[in-house]
Amino acid sequence: MLVAFSVAPSGVGESDGVSEAVAAAVKVVRDSGLPHETTSMFTTIEGEWDEVMDVVKRATEAVSAQAPRTSLVLKADIRPGHSGQLRAKVDRIEQHLREQ
Repeated sequence: MLVAFSVAPSGVGESDGVSEAVAAAVKVVRDSGLPHETTSMFTTIEGEWDEVMDVVKRATEAVSAQAPRTSLVLKADIRPGHSGQLRAKVDRIEQHLREQ
């Protein structure tokens, strides 16, 4: 499965950025060893249901440790029997663009 998620702290003050807390979440993802990609809005990880959800939970806890409130947005593509879709889905789009 693929899971795209965004986790951010709330209630840390108007002048405070969220990048430090988000970096703690991304570190959890990177340390997991699962295939992943981080963009400006989401981090996408690929793996089996239990391992992916465990990483999302631990990443959320890492942010929660730095803020009184945490926001989590999650989108999942659950497709049993398929792997390598983190890159393959993008590759298929690029192929269509080359053919146009």
